[in-house]
Amino acid sequence: MRWLLPSIADWVFIAILGVLVFTNLSVRLLGDAGIGWHIRTGQWILSTQAVPHFDPFSSSLSGRPWFAWEWLYDVLVGWLDWGAGLNGVVFFTAAVIAATFSGVFRLILRRKTSLPIALALTLLAASASTIHFLARPHVVSWFFSLVWVWVLDGFEHAGSESPGEFRRHRRLLLLLPLLMLIWVNVHGGFLVGFVLLGIYWLNAVWRWFRLKEDSFDDFLEKVRAGKRARDLAWIAFLSALATFVNPYGWKLHVHIFRYLSNRFLMDHIDEFQSPNFHGVAEKCFAVLLLLTLVALAADRRGVAKRRLSEMLLLLFAAYSGLYAARNIPVSSLLLIWVIGPKLSGAIVTAVGSFAKKGPMARSQGVESEPFLRRMQILDSGLHGHLWPVAAAAVICWVAFHSTALGGKSLMNAHFDRKRFPVAAVDYLAKRRAEGPLFAPDYWGGYLIYRLYPGTKVVIDDRHDFYGEPFLRSYLKTIHVEPGWEESLDQHPAAYLVVPKTSALASILLETPRWQPIYSDDVTTVFSGSNNHP
Repeated sequence: MRWLLPSIADWVFIAILGVLVFTNLSVRLLGDAGIGWHIRTGQWILSTQAVPHFDPFSSSLSGRPWFAWEWLYDVLVGWLDWGAGLNGVVFFTAAVIAATFSGVFRLILRRKTSLPIALALTLLAASASTIHFLARPHVVSWFFSLVWVWVLDGFEHAGSESPGEFRRHRRLLLLLPLLMLIWVNVHGGFLVGFVLLGIYWLNAVWRWFRLKEDSFDDFLEKVRAGKRARDLAWIAFLSALATFVNPYGWKLHVHIFRYLSNRFLMDHIDEFQSPNFHGVAEKCFAVLLLLTLVALAADRRGVAKRRLSEMLLLLFAAYSGLYAARNIPVSSLLLIWVIGPKLSGAIVTAVGSFAKKGPMARSQGVESEPFLRRMQILDSGLHGHLWPVAAAAVICWVAFHSTALGGKSLMNAHFDRKRFPVAAVDYLAKRRAEGPLFAPDYWGGYLIYRLYPGTKVVIDDRHDFYGEPFLRSYLKTIHVEPGWEESLDQHPAAYLVVPKTSALASILLETPRWQPIYSDDVTTVFSGSNNHP
């Protein structure tokens, strides 16, 4: 029966997958237009059987060298869009998110986190991560980061009792360079893997230096620590070599360094800004940070036993999450990984102390702990995963066949008409408008998805491609600063597709050079003097 009954982790997977696919959250997953150019890039690769080295989408920088560094993800979502439309893209994104958070739930249970605490922390981390619940390649980095920390933490704790366990976890380390071959071609978040490797390598080196050889057990542990440090160094070296297996070789590393070290880009790209704690997701992350402080304060007895790796993980998670909102999901996963067992231990201790105060407390407190423990032991033996696999298969079938129930489609992933210029693009497509389109960068990917290859855009959200000089000129235009027309003069557009309530729309209405030809509640479309009727 243990192969047939679903575990709580299985239910977590099914619940997250179902909510993301069959509710309005499916539209939220498509809240970033960048998925549009990802899809079209993947389809371009599938059609030409080559990875692009030059830009095919932009009218302003057409033919300029471009690093499609997430090409493997692009191929997958491009194929899914061909087979199932946006339903397929949303299904894949939801499945990765569900696997990540059900996986972290199951793993922190194995780390001796109590069942209710593990469930509460997982839901809190998932809520904090909704800030970046988007159909983009970064969700794959979340899953890979979890796998990375699971393999590294298991290797760090293995071997103290069973040499066979140490050898098994040592073999698992070889999984990391193999995964890096995929990760480097999926998302730039592969750099997180090296941060995690560095953290566990530092812990091994620190233990090797700190341990004395006063006893035989200390001598053996010192030998194991030295062996861990050497093994991790080799794995880091092999993983680094794996990063060069990409269509651009070492040039990709130079490009990423220049991109991430450009202060102007980091200061002006929204997702690299620090979180605004007025939002619900950010407040959930703040609660996780507070729980981290509580867990550390309550674990005062374990100060001497704390590993350097745990403290470095907490510091990295807190700093990266506070530095940029886009880092909150990975930060949340790392935080609950470390604090789960500590919070559980603190609560068990507190309940035990409370239970000693009287018979009533004893009857309510002491008896509940064995019950929860029995539930946790029973749940840990349920590892068939038949139900989540079946649920994923059924939902995948629904996505590819657009199944309807009672005349209503079960799954209808689409771009939000209140967020994107859906009706305006319908108008331009019906008119068969030719010539480049200028729109805010956050709409560029949607325009590419709808109108490529017939129409190109002046700009989209590939900020690393357009670079600082171009974006400086663009921001003058979009914010209507002095010299705002210079960008439009340098990079001509036949049509301007701008938000109706924006400052740019207001000043264009007063500019004879541009005439409004379409308007709705979201968008106003302007035509140049040579294009309007």
